[in-house]
Amino acid sequence: MIKQQSLVFYFIQVRRLKGVETSYVTRLLGNTIGGEERSSSETAMATQLGFLPTYRRRFMSPSQSPKAWRSSPAAKLVIKSQSQSSQVQNLSVKKRRPENVDGEFFVDHTCIDCDTCRWMAPEIFSRVGDMSAVSKQPSCQDERLKALQALLSCPTSSISTEKPAHDIVEVQKTFPIPIDMDRIPGVYHCGYHSDKSYGAASYLLVHPEGNILIDSPRYTERLASNIDALGGARYMFLTHRDDVADHEKWSKRFDCERVLHSTEVNVSTSNVEIKLNGCGPWSFSNDIQLIHTPGHTEGSVCLFYKPLKVLFTGDHLAMGESKLAISEKYNFYSVPIQLDSVAMLLELEFESILPGHGRRVVFKDVEEKNASLKAFLTAKQHSHV
Repeated sequence: MIKQQSLVFYFIQVRRLKGVETSYVTRLLGNTIGGEERSSSETAMATQLGFLPTYRRRFMSPSQSPKAWRSSPAAKLVIKSQSQSSQVQNLSVKKRRPENVDGEFFVDHTCIDCDTCRWMAPEIFSRVGDMSAVSKQPSCQDERLKALQALLSCPTSSISTEKPAHDIVEVQKTFPIPIDMDRIPGVYHCGYHSDKSYGAASYLLVHPEGNILIDSPRYTERLASNIDALGGARYMFLTHRDDVADHEKWSKRFDCERVLHSTEVNVSTSNVEIKLNGCGPWSFSNDIQLIHTPGHTEGSVCLFYKPLKVLFTGDHLAMGESKLAISEKYNFYSVPIQLDSVAMLLELEFESILPGHGRRVVFKDVEEKNASLKAFLTAKQHSHV
């Protein structure tokens, strides 16, 4: 209990992200994508795609000439379907960016510059132009593991290997990934980022009163089974409306209650089980507090886990490539109010920030955290004068 304290190709989905068109029909071509096996229904559809030319035999009677058949309505349907099939296959061809170094791993032209691979495997991936690229091929087992974890986590399947990775199934078993078993045991990075949330990270917090999914990863049964092994999930806490991704699928899979601030609710989240009202704070239990941090959106909320001094911030605050940052470009409510909400964090005793977008932050202690926040706020105050 949360208490307030104060018909052809209809299955092809094409999304436009930063002007880049990416097709998810690739999941129906070939037996696997990123090691994920197709379902029987997907296999059936892919089979139909591969043998669309045989439809001509079904519609053309023995007495029809090829010329007469081509002018028939049935032929027009088949010809249109074949044309669309060709277009889809062209979309599915991965174009290796020339900025990649030679070798097994590469990033293709569908990259949306979400930064996921660069912080998951910084030794391998870097930013070149306005996209990621492989700057160094893995040279040891640990680097290969991180590169494959990044491949599986890429929201747009923009990372590939020249040949199917022989160890991809073993890498799938590593999710969710423990973040720091010494400092923050029981906190995991789910991986499998979703394009629906522009590649935001999500987390699993293992808790004695019921585990909590924090924001939504891309749904995959492999990940769900791994989370099951850790006790499943009792709640799914959604920090704000941007990072809800496949929340409905996860809710049904785990029968978990979803939590979202009422001002963030829209058509896709209208049936969430718990809607927060007002300014909080709210609590799951004595050791978990939900903090209203408006700014990025009106109803952005952070989750503070007191025992481990961890703050899950959603899109409220993160580490940029070198310093603390907020996303002013993608602010949907108020930058000044967001800065006020950042200042409010000085009152909380946390030492780690786990964001949706951006990079994690680990401070030496609360004093270092406060000094960093004050420096960030001072710099922002000067830049907005």
